Amino acid sequence: MTTVQKRRARARGGELDDCLRACAAHSGKVVGSIDRRRVELGEQLRKLLVVWGTTATATPAAPASSGATALLKRAVKGAPSPSSNIPAELLDALLAVANKALECGYDDELNLALIISDTVLAQRKNSRAGWRLRARLLETLGEEAEALEAYEKYLSLTDDDGFGVRARIAGLRIAGEKERELLELLKGQVPGARAFAGRPATDVWAEGLAAHALGDWAEAEPRLVGALLSLDDENAPVQERQELLSQYLDLRSTEDTDGAALTRAVELYAEQRRNRMRGPVDDPTIGGVQWITLGEFRNQIAGKSICLIANSGRVGASSMGAEIDAYDLVVRFNSYRIDPRHTGARTDIHVTIHKHGFNWDQQVTTRLVFGGVSGDWKYSLRNRLVPGAQTYLGDESLRWPLRNIGKVGTDVWSGIPTSGFNMLWLLDFLDVSPRLDLIGFDFYESGAYRVQEAMKLAITSVHEYTSEKAWVMERAQSVTDTRISLR
Repeated sequence: MTTVQKRRARARGGELDDCLRACAAHSGKVVGSIDRRRVELGEQLRKLLVVWGTTATATPAAPASSGATALLKRAVKGAPSPSSNIPAELLDALLAVANKALECGYDDELNLALIISDTVLAQRKNSRAGWRLRARLLETLGEEAEALEAYEKYLSLTDDDGFGVRARIAGLRIAGEKERELLELLKGQVPGARAFAGRPATDVWAEGLAAHALGDWAEAEPRLVGALLSLDDENAPVQERQELLSQYLDLRSTEDTDGAALTRAVELYAEQRRNRMRGPVDDPTIGGVQWITLGEFRNQIAGKSICLIANSGRVGASSMGAEIDAYDLVVRFNSYRIDPRHTGARTDIHVTIHKHGFNWDQQVTTRLVFGGVSGDWKYSLRNRLVPGAQTYLGDESLRWPLRNIGKVGTDVWSGIPTSGFNMLWLLDFLDVSPRLDLIGFDFYESGAYRVQEAMKLAITSVHEYTSEKAWVMERAQSVTDTRISLR
């Protein structure tokens, strides 16, 4: 049992005051950290304390000092909290902290995420975000059986699988089956391992390594495999089992003379690892999709009127559906929501950042997936693309327009460009459309208008909305409340 797992049993309880005190205490631990992930966690903790301070001061209280120190003291001492439910703003702030803590991956941060997870689900038993957080956290801790239960609970609470949870469940289940198949194979290949399977895995593994160091593989291998079987019997965390399986196969590759037997073991190991990483791939050809280059995309849009539809509250109340559908090409972004009267019904081009999984199953002519890191972009395509949901798919020449095509570096544009701005910049750069209109682009002044599952996503500060708005307005030919025309 790991250190985090031992603390996890003590962390449960779900009291909001205890959770907030833990967050306040942790905020002091990350002050001055040079680790980027902990710096980002510290920022979310600061925001949480502000929200908590605001919530706490909603009820009369004795005069107290002001500023960040007062907020910290108030949270540590424990101001009154709702007895039966958690305010929405406080819930969102707690989830933001937990997600950043999970990204950190260190023991202290995982423990904090566990405390928040317990609290959220104690306060809101049917919180979709809470159950998804719990599932991801349990998976990180190597508790796959419990993680699967949490993922299943999440799916039972939503009809929209924008985060690809079903594929995640399928991948974990297949991985578990392949791991069990591998262990059964090893039992047959190394019969002597059964004699060591009932002993403590750590001791038996150490004996196996010692025998290997002495050059006695015949004595080493049964002990090493026996330790692997013991870990499985003990239901050890996945990470521990994976690490020792990998070490065993590395050692065996230098000793084994039976190439066919080793190959089969390695195949099963690779298959279970691959499924844990990305889930099953039903159709490696992605439904016969046609990849298009920058030049081919230019030809596809040349001479056509184009409208780009923002995911904004202004669009959701616009009554512009018929006007939108009258354009030659309708472009929508990420987690767009369809209400034909207001948004129109057609989507010809879906533009999405590779990290989000919303609307990838919606039928479109062309899908452009943007991403800054080539490897991550390819990984998302393999995991998220739905065969048959698109006819054309942008290739790597269209992966990151502002940076890769425009060669605009961070010295000129420091923020991460949004999907909308990347697409708008690309269309302006190609300059082959007689009409180019932005519908509802108020840069979130009217709030977000997205599919329900995405409404909780924060409007992140990593994008330069002010700079993007200035760029648009410099090129605007006409501007109304709902439409900005660039051509």
